[in-house]
Amino acid sequence: MFHSRIKRFGLAAAAIAAVSALALTGCSGTSGDSGGGSYDPDEKVTLTFTWWGNDDRADRYGQLIEKFNEEYPNITIEGSFTDFPSYWEKRQTEAAGGGLPDVWQFSDTYLRQYGQPGMLLDLAQVSDYVDTSTFEDALLGTGQLDGTQFSLPTGYSAWSVFQNDDLLGEVGVAPYEGGTSPEEYDDWMKSVTDASGGTVYGGTDVTQRIQNFELLLRQEGGNLFTEDGELGFDEDQLRDFWESGAAVRDGVGVPQSKLEEITPTSGLGAKLTASEMTWSNFLGGYLAETGDATLSMVAPPTTDDSAKDLYRQAGLQMAISKTSKHPEAAAIFLDYVVNSPEAGEIFGTTLGFPASSSKLEGAVLEGADKQVADYLDSVADRIGDAPPVPVVGYGSIEQTFWDLGKSLGLGAISVDDAVTQFFDEADVILAG
Repeated sequence: MFHSRIKRFGLAAAAIAAVSALALTGCSGTSGDSGGGSYDPDEKVTLTFTWWGNDDRADRYGQLIEKFNEEYPNITIEGSFTDFPSYWEKRQTEAAGGGLPDVWQFSDTYLRQYGQPGMLLDLAQVSDYVDTSTFEDALLGTGQLDGTQFSLPTGYSAWSVFQNDDLLGEVGVAPYEGGTSPEEYDDWMKSVTDASGGTVYGGTDVTQRIQNFELLLRQEGGNLFTEDGELGFDEDQLRDFWESGAAVRDGVGVPQSKLEEITPTSGLGAKLTASEMTWSNFLGGYLAETGDATLSMVAPPTTDDSAKDLYRQAGLQMAISKTSKHPEAAAIFLDYVVNSPEAGEIFGTTLGFPASSSKLEGAVLEGADKQVADYLDSVADRIGDAPPVPVVGYGSIEQTFWDLGKSLGLGAISVDDAVTQFFDEADVILAG
């Protein structure tokens, strides 16, 4: 009989809430050097598996683990999840103690940080159990570092504007058409906030997200970082970007204080805002949070209609820790997550548009999943080359950007001070 354990860790990683009716069994399969050797399909093993996300993602992983065990009843999966910032804080703590999970949801932004020191298993060592022929070379490259395949993408996404058409209908404002100038998008947000009398806000302060800054830089022909691992922008560019959000922070967008009250739910998920900018694979989670509201997706604002500013972001990946005692079993599970038709059927596009051909075969592209597919088609002309491989410490830089953006929203810091603090901290991180 199959058993799994799924836990949700809070911000302090203290309170644990069950999110699955699956029975609790097993013990950790992590620690020690990577095993290797022959694989015994009858040996009972336990693997630790963790991811970031919400309850909807946890439910889908629970379903996938049940399907997996129908084929591999000897492999028990202990699952846990938390929000994105807490997730990487916990991984850093585990890395320091040598206790990373056997299999874990990974991000290409941390590829150098965990790959260079040898914390991730070279998937070539378990190539008998992981099929990489189902991936395009460009997508395989998102999990490679200096020619070594450390992770595999679950899917890919593109940056987008989500909007709640039901809320817009209630306040009598037409949906945002997409692809306009940033100023026109701000004006649209203001029209929503004004029309609702402040009960629904047009959106959030987009200058809080480093991805929106990246989009602007790519519209100008640049990137966040250079190929040499240096910052690809200067203080004036960041100052101008953060100053451009002043009007949204001053009553147009949802107040940061309100967002703090509902975290980790987003403004769009809580129906406080009519729009939000993020990756296209978030549609399933938003639908779950909003109770299946009518949501639409359109292209983000741009300063240059001809720019190739968007890209296929395959940042959500799967990796195996070098310290796993059961690398073959871990590889079998990883392969099931990224390649199985069952994963395509259960997750659809919620982990990104399926990156492997075999996973895509199982995906029924209808409803929300077809909506994501249609959106990706609609912005195909804006898709350009992927940016350089993220630098070591990118996760910390992203978090610093986010934290400072929230401080700006709370009025706790000036733009000038935020810029100074960002560059001071970025210099330390990049030198580190």
